[in-house]
Amino acid sequence: MLFTLPDHATLYRALLERDARFDGQAFVCVATTGIFCRLTCPARKPLAQNCTFHDTIGACIEAGFRPCKRCHPMQAAARAEPVIAKLLEALEADPGRRWYESDIVALGLDPSTARRAFKRHFGMTFLDMARQRRLREGFTALSEGAKVITAQHEASFDSPSAFRQAFAKLIGCAPGALSRDAALQASWIATPLGDMIAVSSARHLHLLEFLDRKALPAELTALRKSTPGGIGVGRLAPTVQAETELSAYFEGRSARFETPLAQGGSAFARAVWQALREIPAGETRSYSQIAEAIGQPSASRAVARANGANQIALMVPCHRVIGADGSLTGYGGGLWRKQRLIEIERAYAPQRGPKNAGLGISPGPA
Repeated sequence: MLFTLPDHATLYRALLERDARFDGQAFVCVATTGIFCRLTCPARKPLAQNCTFHDTIGACIEAGFRPCKRCHPMQAAARAEPVIAKLLEALEADPGRRWYESDIVALGLDPSTARRAFKRHFGMTFLDMARQRRLREGFTALSEGAKVITAQHEASFDSPSAFRQAFAKLIGCAPGALSRDAALQASWIATPLGDMIAVSSARHLHLLEFLDRKALPAELTALRKSTPGGIGVGRLAPTVQAETELSAYFEGRSARFETPLAQGGSAFARAVWQALREIPAGETRSYSQIAEAIGQPSASRAVARANGANQIALMVPCHRVIGADGSLTGYGGGLWRKQRLIEIERAYAPQRGPKNAGLGISPGPA
């Protein structure tokens, strides 16, 4: 368990007050309706004697309750906060807009409240997210064959230098350095937990990382140097398959990933990554348990290093590895994101498929 539930009276009071502090950490099951909800659900409040509380979605499902259609407890908790929902809707309506704090005020929202809410749920501010979204528009334009100047305008940057600097800071190279004929092609994948970069060859996915991972520029540079022709921009078949599978994952439909993967690294690292893929969604392991699983029980620290060197997030689920005491440990995508992923996967525990489903790692580039 990641959280210890307070007593029934405390949780019922939180339900009545729609206390956001418990959102995603506790769920209420209502005996008279057979549904379970977030504590922030806007629906009419049930009587205390009809409520039971659980700390996981999986526990609610196992108890025979179905998810509420008003508060959608199966979705990420972030959108339950009105300030986040309102700003995300505004961003989707006009993705190319250049946002300022004055725009947030014009929507009737407090900038400091928005800043704290976005940092808590996404590890970045709304203005950071909006800037990242504009870069996505530029990246998409490049992947569709547009010239850099066109991509700059698509991303709503006033000057070519500002676009190049922002692009280089995020991706690790200037947009002009991305070859159009390279064997490896990079593309942008949007997810509810932040945008990701996918790099694929014609047959395999080579990299899948959240954009704010600090190691991403170095990882892309290493891939570019190790591949004749460097990295281009485009959407090859493995990236398309990865995006489809990620969409199903975040929508709560499937935790199976069958995109063919190409992973380098040592034989030891590949053994660790294989063991990670064998952890069922909804479960976690410690570093020592992974070390035992690969037949090297004294190699916990080496397992931790291999775990951190994984370049294919979610599909090789390094987020499922926690401390031996049950605490969250380091994660390149941010501990806030690791917690969200574990929460999301609790819903998959009762319905997971065969233990070895979705394996098939290629030993190297192709």
